Amino acid sequence: MPVLGLLLTLGLGAAYLTGRTTAQRALVTTDEINTVEVTRQALPAVVRVDVRIRRDQLQPGEDPNDTGTGFFYKPNLIVTAYHVVQYQESLTVTLYDGKRVTAKIEGVDPGIDIAILRVSGVSAPKTLAFGESDRLIPGQKLIAIGTPLKYNNFISTGIFSATTRDLDRSDGLGDEVGSYLLTTATIQGGSSGGPVLDSRGAVVGIADANASANSLLPGVIGAAVPGDLTKQSLSDLEKVGVPQRGTLGVTLVNLDDLDPALRQLAGLTSNEGALVDEVPAASAGARAGLRGSLRNSKGQLLSPLGDVIVAVDGRRVTSRYDVIRAVAAKRPGQVAALKVWRNKKEVTVNVTLLKRTLQ
Repeated sequence: MPVLGLLLTLGLGAAYLTGRTTAQRALVTTDEINTVEVTRQALPAVVRVDVRIRRDQLQPGEDPNDTGTGFFYKPNLIVTAYHVVQYQESLTVTLYDGKRVTAKIEGVDPGIDIAILRVSGVSAPKTLAFGESDRLIPGQKLIAIGTPLKYNNFISTGIFSATTRDLDRSDGLGDEVGSYLLTTATIQGGSSGGPVLDSRGAVVGIADANASANSLLPGVIGAAVPGDLTKQSLSDLEKVGVPQRGTLGVTLVNLDDLDPALRQLAGLTSNEGALVDEVPAASAGARAGLRGSLRNSKGQLLSPLGDVIVAVDGRRVTSRYDVIRAVAAKRPGQVAALKVWRNKKEVTVNVTLLKRTLQ
């Protein structure tokens, strides 16, 4: 009989053993049994990631050591958050049994804030598999495991509450995450890169950030990168070396950031949209004929402006992030239908998305 089934059969009054720890009281509910069993099975796959930060990235007096979380998804490959290792000088990971080994970066995907680490001389005591994050139901239980505030193997439970496209982050990462998963499970500093599990023990999210009312208060709403998106990225990184989400290959500026006088000269009555700034040669945008903007020697935009993207595939956009995320939801070879404002009228530009290559 499976362990979980046996626990359910024992029911009330049975003490539960997990490793060397005996519960002080009986597990009372089937939900408790599920949480303990999922956690017991997952913990050996979770690692603490310790980072020595490069000196050129530190302010005077700053601690050069930082901590994050990761987990084995293959015998020698670990998933973590890119922002954890972005400025690393050296990396080590600590396994569940306390063994500490060096690691190196195998692949990165700043667009969704994910990185792959490779370890040698050790094999994963356990690997975690991905579930289907797009099938999550609001109110569904989630379990997060990580190293928040440097507390190793910290376990928290919560529920999947909602998704959001708007996560206020200032690091310039994660622009291509279509929607973050929001949860009441604890995600604090050090949790980043840890697994967010469903009640089957499958990874449905990667702990990434938290939301708070202001910078002085710790966030109580956890945000995770969807597991489906992460799984796709891992496959791309292993096969191609770079993620294969759609990109126009151009730089964009929020229309709201422009001088109102420039918008008026362009005949724009709204501040919603994204101005096409630079259009590199051979990019998908250039091949489709997108028109970039001109700047003077001081870097100031000149009139007439370049194309302004106001909709993607028939859906209006409010900012550059809307454009980036809408296009990133596609794959190379697919077409993004852009509605652009050009010469004071709307025209459609169909962009065939290109395969990304190593820079």
